[in-house]
Amino acid sequence: MNIVKPESVALFCLTPGGVQLAKRLSGLIPMTCFTSQSLLEPGFTAFHGTLSHTVAEVFNDYSALIFVCATGLTVRVIAPLIKDKFSDPAVVVIDDCGHHAISLLSGHMGGANALTGYIAGLIGATPVVTTATDVNQLAAVDILAQQLNATMTDFRQTVKKLNQLLVCGGRVGLYWDQTSLASIKMRWPEEYCDTRGLVLVADLDDLPELDALLYVSLRDSVPEVPVPVYKLVPRCVVAGIGCKRDTPPSTVANLLSRQLAGLHIDPLALRAIGSVAIKRDEPALRHLANQCCVPFEIFSVAALAPAAARFPVSEFVKRIVGIGSVSQPVAWLMSNGRLVGDTLRTQGVTITLGVSC
Repeated sequence: MNIVKPESVALFCLTPGGVQLAKRLSGLIPMTCFTSQSLLEPGFTAFHGTLSHTVAEVFNDYSALIFVCATGLTVRVIAPLIKDKFSDPAVVVIDDCGHHAISLLSGHMGGANALTGYIAGLIGATPVVTTATDVNQLAAVDILAQQLNATMTDFRQTVKKLNQLLVCGGRVGLYWDQTSLASIKMRWPEEYCDTRGLVLVADLDDLPELDALLYVSLRDSVPEVPVPVYKLVPRCVVAGIGCKRDTPPSTVANLLSRQLAGLHIDPLALRAIGSVAIKRDEPALRHLANQCCVPFEIFSVAALAPAAARFPVSEFVKRIVGIGSVSQPVAWLMSNGRLVGDTLRTQGVTITLGVSC
């Protein structure tokens, strides 16, 4: 999922007017500005040959590309490079005089719609956004997922189906499963989420008339209700893991699955795994992070020591690592103290889960 970051923006301009506009924008947003050799000014980078060649070289190096030129030219330049909206950078086009800012590519997942609005506000341009949910003033399921750092099974097709249903006047319910966070007394950040057009459901036993239900939950199951249910799973569960050296990767993976299942947590909820610095190159942990497509976060003994004082001491672990436990203090730091369930200890592996939302 590609989210625009200010430090990862490239701008391409082809005319003296475009250069002046680029200078205005670069003073407001950190960016790399490209232009032709003949228009080069201090702080700008020259094209590597042609515009098309330059864009092809850097297309995947930035999270957002801004073109100060004609929309048609931009389309021809980027057409051979486009893959899908989940990996393409945001692309915004601005006319030479700065009258219009157009969201051209990756409006939702890439953040082009938001960037377009922001740029328009900076330079006094009219923002042009054409995605159907936006122009109909409706929430988009992919934006809601982005706001919650969430995912779902068959994400692309499900998002397409639900957004289309919303645009066509369908009634899509939204239910926040607060009980899945009850053990740590947390709530979903409902007030920060765009829910326009969604039917908010307070009681699953008293459903209004719906065509589908969007169920926000960490649980590994969905409720039995008389409408199709699509579960949106926030990625907020973290796992602190300690293990003996050269533990088989399959052992750690199976035990993590067992720990999640024991707490009825959907595996899609996993946001990251973590361990102590001495385990930074442990094959089983690196393999697990790759398998689950999550970051592997490591912590120094010094960083873990204050949290480790909260938990029982293993003399063996203390002798090897320098602190009396690993999985619990790691999970404590990763979740800001919001641990869930008991620590699993078996086969030379310890796993502690936490929730970081």
